[in-house]
This record gives sequence, C-alpha cells and structure tokens, in this order.
Amino acid sequence: MAEHAGEPETLIEKVTEKIHSHDSSSSSSDSDNEKPSKVDSIQSKIFRLFGREKPVHKVLGGGKPADVFLWRNKKISGGVLGGATALWILFELLEYHFITLVCHILILSLALLFLWSNASTFINKSPPHIPEVQLPEKCVLEVASALRAEINLAFAVLRDIASGRDLRKFLGVIAGLWVLSVVGKWCNFLTLFYICFVLLHTVPVLYEKYEDQVDSFAEKATIEIKKQYAVFDAKVLSKIPKGPLKDKKKD
Repeated sequence: MAEHAGEPETLIEKVTEKIHSHDSSSSSSDSDNEKPSKVDSIQSKIFRLFGREKPVHKVLGGGKPADVFLWRNKKISGGVLGGATALWILFELLEYHFITLVCHILILSLALLFLWSNASTFINKSPPHIPEVQLPEKCVLEVASALRAEINLAFAVLRDIASGRDLRKFLGVIAGLWVLSVVGKWCNFLTLFYICFVLLHTVPVLYEKYEDQVDSFAEKATIEIKKQYAVFDAKVLSKIPKGPLKDKKKD
C-alpha cells in the first residue's frame, strides 16, 4: 500500500517539474525576443551627426564613388587624389591654362594618329583603329533631367527662405554665404574646388574610423548650441516681427 501511495506523489512531482520547465523555457524565449527590441531602442537613441540613420557608405551614395571616397581600394583612391593634385599644380602653381592644355593634347594626338595612318602602308603594319565615339541620347537626357530637378529644388529652397517663414534657416544660409564669400577672397575657384575634393577624400574616411568619438563630441556641441540659440531667440529673435507663417486659405 505504501508503494502504491508513493506513486501518485511521484507522478505529481513529474508533472509540476514539466510545467516549471515549460514556463522557464517560454520566459527565456520571451526574453530573447525582447533583446533585439531593446538593442534597437538603444541604437535609435544613439546620437548621429546630422541625424543620419544610414552608414557613411550609404550616405555618400554607395557604389564606386563611395568606395573611392572611403579608400576601399587604396590604389584607385590614391591615383584619383594624385591626379587631382597634379592638375592643381599644373594649372595653379605652374599657371598652365586649361584651353592651352586641351589644344596641345589634341595637336599631339591628331599628329601621331595621322602619321601612323599614313606610315602604316610603308612599314607593312595595320593602321590604328580609331573608335567611333557617340554620346547616348538616354544618358544625356537622364543627366539633364537630374540637373533640372536639382536646380528646381534649389530655386524652391531659395524661395522658401526669402518668404520669411523660417528665420533659423535664413540666418544659417546667410552665415554660410558670408563664410563662402570670405573663403572666395583667399583663393580662386580652382583652389576651392581642389580643397573640397581633398576634404571628400579625407573627412569621410576619418569620420568612419572615429565615428563614436566624433558623434559624442557633436552631441555635446549640439546641446550647447541649442542652449545659446534659445537665449538668443528669447532676447533678440522673439522681438523681431515675422512674416506670415501660413498662406491665407482661399475661400
């Protein structure tokens, strides 16, 4: 009788153990499912420069241009930067003119091809194969369409700024144009273009390497700028009369 009385107790214990093990496994699975959401929420709270949500490679457009700017292939990136430096030295330091360079290259190329074509009959060699170069209509139309869209966007932004709806954007554009005018006094367009080209080949790769440190510093600087802007807004900007924020609705 004692043996038969002990059997129900063991069965009950086994059932309770199975229930506890099932509850623990379900709770662990729930915690595992909660981990990615917690990680995503933490990552979403991380401050990124200019509020970006994509990697630097995607921000630069992806593809081969982004690979060049981020030095994915050091030989290609070095060659592009070296070629740009050589052109800058040629035109800026040596004061060689662009039209003169193009004309000299064309004169040399045409003279070599002309002599080769005429001399091939005397030296028993085949004449040079000169490929037929034509610009595809589709490519030209795509470039023109993209350029048109960017110009229209620039006009829309300028119109929005001039309408007096956003004082912060207006002050930012005025400050940027003033800085550009000051830089324009120091160097010409070619030097400015070369400086921007060098910055495109150095700043993105350095930012990608020290991304966390730069974002942390930018977060602190942004908080401080917002504090100073709030003070400036309260003391100066709030006292300036503003234009209509919204267009009047048509009846």
